[in-house]
Amino acid sequence: MSIENLPKTYDPKDFEERLYKKWEGEGYFKGVVDHDKDPYSIMLPPPNITGQLHMGHALDHTLQDILIRWRRMQGKATLWQPGTDHASIATEVKVVERILKDEGKTKYDLGRDEFLKRAWDWRDEFGRRIVNQMKKLGDSCDWEKERFTMDEGCNKAVTEFFVKLYEDGHIYRGNRIINWCPDCKTSLSDAEVEHEESDGFFWHFKYPVKDSEEYIVIATTRPETILGDTAVAVNPEDERYAHLVGKTLVLPGVGREIPIIADSYVEMDFGTGAVKITPAHDPNDFEVGARHDLEKIVVMNEDGTMNKNAGKYDGMDRYECRKAIVKDLEDAGFLVKTEPHGHNVGHCYRCNTVVEPMVSDQWFVKMEGLAKPAIDAVKDKKIKLVPERFDKTYFHWLENIRDWCISRQLWWGHRIPAYYCDECGEIMVSRTKPECCSKCSCKNLRQDEDVLDTWFSSALWPFSTLGWPEQTEELKFFYPTSVLVTGYDIIFFWVIRMAFAALYCTGEVPFEYVLIHGLVRDSQGRKMSKSLGNGIDPLEIIEQYGADALRFTLATGNTPGNDMRFYMERVESSRNFANKLWNASRFVFMNLEDDVVNGLDRENVKDDLQLADKWILSRLNGFVKDIADNMEKFELGIAVQKIYEFTWSEYCDWYIEMVKPRLYSDDMKTKKAALWTLTYVLENILKLLHPFMPFITEEIYSYLPTASGDVIVSSWPEYSEENNFKSEEENMNLVMEAVRNIRNIRAEMNVPPSKKASIILVCSEDKMDSMDKGKEYFMSMASASSVKVTGDKSEVPEDAMSSVVEGVEIFLPLDELVDFEKEIERLRKEKAKLEGELKRVSGKLSNQGFIAKAPETLIEEEKAKQSKYQEMMDMVLERLETLEKKMKK
Repeated sequence: MSIENLPKTYDPKDFEERLYKKWEGEGYFKGVVDHDKDPYSIMLPPPNITGQLHMGHALDHTLQDILIRWRRMQGKATLWQPGTDHASIATEVKVVERILKDEGKTKYDLGRDEFLKRAWDWRDEFGRRIVNQMKKLGDSCDWEKERFTMDEGCNKAVTEFFVKLYEDGHIYRGNRIINWCPDCKTSLSDAEVEHEESDGFFWHFKYPVKDSEEYIVIATTRPETILGDTAVAVNPEDERYAHLVGKTLVLPGVGREIPIIADSYVEMDFGTGAVKITPAHDPNDFEVGARHDLEKIVVMNEDGTMNKNAGKYDGMDRYECRKAIVKDLEDAGFLVKTEPHGHNVGHCYRCNTVVEPMVSDQWFVKMEGLAKPAIDAVKDKKIKLVPERFDKTYFHWLENIRDWCISRQLWWGHRIPAYYCDECGEIMVSRTKPECCSKCSCKNLRQDEDVLDTWFSSALWPFSTLGWPEQTEELKFFYPTSVLVTGYDIIFFWVIRMAFAALYCTGEVPFEYVLIHGLVRDSQGRKMSKSLGNGIDPLEIIEQYGADALRFTLATGNTPGNDMRFYMERVESSRNFANKLWNASRFVFMNLEDDVVNGLDRENVKDDLQLADKWILSRLNGFVKDIADNMEKFELGIAVQKIYEFTWSEYCDWYIEMVKPRLYSDDMKTKKAALWTLTYVLENILKLLHPFMPFITEEIYSYLPTASGDVIVSSWPEYSEENNFKSEEENMNLVMEAVRNIRNIRAEMNVPPSKKASIILVCSEDKMDSMDKGKEYFMSMASASSVKVTGDKSEVPEDAMSSVVEGVEIFLPLDELVDFEKEIERLRKEKAKLEGELKRVSGKLSNQGFIAKAPETLIEEEKAKQSKYQEMMDMVLERLETLEKKMKK
């Protein structure tokens, strides 16, 4: 075997692309049905084909890849299903903008067929770009199973879903209030409207009672909708207006007569207690209008201008009309007053245009019957949200959900499978276009022009991608999926829709867990956006620092459901960690020789393992157990932090330094034991770290002569009783604590590292053996010229510096190097610190409430601490007394 070493400099550009191609070539990403293994599947939330991946995608994908790589190493049959979303509104807007810019034409100039051809060209261009970006990040998806929400299979599933809902009475076409975007010129669901606090006004107007001197004062934030008023409502319990109910008002400035109605919707103590009812332009008014059979008068066009029902304001922009009608009513004496008023205004989630509530003929899904099973699934823990606090958000949306408007006045998307007969007006919903009208047999049929809401197809993603409605082998094996990873901002957009769609179509939940993450914000805590110019391109980070550094940064400190701040300093720190691992690995490989490696296995070295070897093996063993527990709980940030601390501190800073003298020794037994331990622990570090930093771990693993195959398909480390050396671990921890104290003393006294000093360790009987076995580590790690372990303090010179750890007093006879005043000052600080600890623990033990409620084990722990601190205090006081006497002489 020829031992090769890593290149001197860590440069991810040397191997990241090469390794990804290798993984793909070996077929490691393939989701294969294997009934001898447990399935584990994740459906990638499909990115929109409207641009490129942003930092939010990078976080989302990193978390998913961590989970899928981890489970793959555990031996599960894994599938990470990739794909992209057609994103009806956003993509159509982008394509329209491109055509207008490049050709000066509108989509109507092109016609539907030619426009759709351009949209598919857009998809091919940006869909490929996004996939390449995902590969740069290291996404280990099964690219052979890549799906697009408008591919043939998904389109078939969408049609089946629509027809099934319609046949079961869950879909209807109706003239109802919807959210209308005047810019995108399409309807929106409630979830697609984002509400922003805006400064506005309350205008108070007089509505005269017909044939009377009386009037009712109405307050409104939208005076332009007065033109569509068809009633004024008061509360039936409101005595102020009881005598007016049933009478008629004259609409100010318009002259049309409208009734005064009584409805419990009106709050008596809000405003004037009377509300204008505009059924065609307000969702609450629409419900009141339905109860009282009021006329619905639409006064606006689809582009936000006023229509012919607005009379003289016909053709005005809605805001221009607002100003005009306020002035006209003021001039006519109807304006009572104007008050500043802050309120939530709905905006289109795509273009940020103020949405207009408007009555329109649309397709709707009845949600009441579909929502309940989805609510029960979370209540019964069939679907588990992580963290659990998001249950409230989930329930809030489903328990208050209105019927879902699913039709969109667009061309790009799944066209609604409804057909109209021009002869008799019959509407037919069918999986394929009917040959003739089912009512009059006319063959002159036309398909509905509208397309379906993007979320209608996305709702089917967990199972349509696996072949539903066909019962494929993949669907039977990988469904329900294991976990969905998504941001908290689309729980109501997507998660709830997948939940009810899956239960309705398949009778099963779509996933067992939903891991919810927060947003990636800039270093100031602001949301990344184009308007602020604070967005960070993940590809630029990868180009400069490598994918592993970006992934490690996104995973470190990440906690489910919480936002995270992105600092470039953290990326640099992640890159430094990669450098540390690279250099530590080079050191290990540098010390491996052919003749040593050939016999490097546990059986050959187990009897020669030293204290440090057993300590690091036991520490690794404990971390393996803890990390497995963290991963199972989706505490990925905690898991990777533990790997980081173990790798940097315990393996690199301590163990490697501890064994260096043995590596240069002529004693082959102790040398082999050290080399086996070094390589064994390094191999396991690489495995634990691989899901988080796949590229560097794979590259280093390929140089490790004791490893076989590729780390991506290696076995995940497991806790082993064979590596449980509790006693040795405790002994070495005590030695390390003593070394730290010695280093601190030397640093305080400005003793140069090259200056050796003798060390005397005065131990209690139970610590004697530990300190004796630790002699070599004091020599190599604490710059000791000699180490004496004794139980007799009389052997200690009076002028020695000192420190204490549990059961051990440490003395450094530094002679002329000692500044006694500084040493006394240091001991006094240590005394004050111990006084604080003793006060705290004594307070606990004297607290009867604590004693009554705390478990016996916890009480015993506190008593043990008290005993330890008192012992250390006695040592410090004794040392102080000695030095203070010496200073007086």
